[in-house]
Amino acid sequence: MTDRSIHAKTHPAHLSVGQLQVAWRVSDEPMPAECVYDPELHVGPYNTIESAEQRAARESVARDVCATCPALLSCGLYALKVRPASGIWAGRTPAELDGLARWHGTPEVAA
Repeated sequence: MTDRSIHAKTHPAHLSVGQLQVAWRVSDEPMPAECVYDPELHVGPYNTIESAEQRAARESVARDVCATCPALLSCGLYALKVRPASGIWAGRTPAELDGLARWHGTPEVAA
């Protein structure tokens, strides 16, 4: 996977250690992201429709996990770069990340 293809909005929970090194631009082994232990918590259930209440509860727990994650800063910077369309990234939704990026003057990423 090249540097360009890693930034295809892949949640850190689905990246290998080597891919995280490239995505987060670190030379040594990146800090382990807590989301790798339960990816569905952060990206939603695969092939299942969840109610608004279920989604809100899942996202609340995901935010709590992110809040204590040692990779929070690296994940947040990565999320601002790739501008995800779904999931919880560094404790934020895509809409929250977009608002934060606009506030910081970060240009939008072409889809």
